Amino acid sequence: MKKIGLTTTVPIEILIAAGYTPVDLNNIFIASDNYMKYIDIAEKDGFPKNMCAWIKGIYGACIDNDIKEVVGVVEGDCSNTKVLVDVFKLRGIKAYPFSFPHRHTMEEVKNEINEFMKLFDVKYDDAERVRERLNMIRELAKEIDRLTYDESVISGFENHLYQLCLSDFNGDIGKYESDMKDLIKTASKREPIKKKLKLGYIGVPPMMSDIYEYVENFDARFVYNEVQREFAFPRADKAVDIYGQYYDYTYPYNLDFRIKELQKQINKRELDGIIHYTQAFCYRATEYIILKEKLNIPILNIEGDKLNVLDARTKLRIEAFLDMLVDLKETSK
Repeated sequence: MKKIGLTTTVPIEILIAAGYTPVDLNNIFIASDNYMKYIDIAEKDGFPKNMCAWIKGIYGACIDNDIKEVVGVVEGDCSNTKVLVDVFKLRGIKAYPFSFPHRHTMEEVKNEINEFMKLFDVKYDDAERVRERLNMIRELAKEIDRLTYDESVISGFENHLYQLCLSDFNGDIGKYESDMKDLIKTASKREPIKKKLKLGYIGVPPMMSDIYEYVENFDARFVYNEVQREFAFPRADKAVDIYGQYYDYTYPYNLDFRIKELQKQINKRELDGIIHYTQAFCYRATEYIILKEKLNIPILNIEGDKLNVLDARTKLRIEAFLDMLVDLKETSK
């Protein structure tokens, strides 16, 4: 099957039905042992120093891995993707646009998905058959998530990783299904992780994945990964079709829609605090103002740039935040 790169989660049911193997360029970039080479490729080709490292990493990963076709989400994700798509075309890469419409109505979402099906000459019934197959695997992600917050036998990092990679099923649907089943089987034999603080991670997945291990050095753990969980489509079983599934996907739409699900998960998981992550030079950093106002829970905002590990200042801020949460929890008893 031909590979097709993704700049973020899109209706991969349509791509798979069209005979493609979707490849999330974000995952290639951040999982690389030499991730900086992808940023260097982009900067050598003219991308500015003060542009988001993710955009540069996506570009470099695409070029270095000889990906010839890409789907770029030009509305509902990074505002820089529009120009990234233009640069891909300049480099001879076939780039297809997809949008999560600003007007979050079922009609608009349906129109976009229908256009996407036409673009790849895929029939609705074929896309639905693939969706049914993928949603069987997404049910495993729901169990991994439950084992994280309910039984405390899966770590915050494992929760992050296994939901994150459902954006492209790691390029091998059958193998990834097997890997998830193995984790569930292994985790069911573990002793519960005992930590005083339950944390939520919200915002785009982090450049610095060591945040999960660092937090667990203290009396705290992550039991909720917002966007990663959305990549796994946890409410897909309630959607009657592909239109409903992508309408109900919170990440690309307005904040009020997203906040409703956030508040539900804060209450369900009994979170003590939230760490909100934003990428340097990203417009989403401003969302912190609204989230802090609307969510009745302590929130720490941290920012990443090019480093794939936490810097000393961010570590200090996280430690101080966790100390404050412990004090609040003790005071409330």
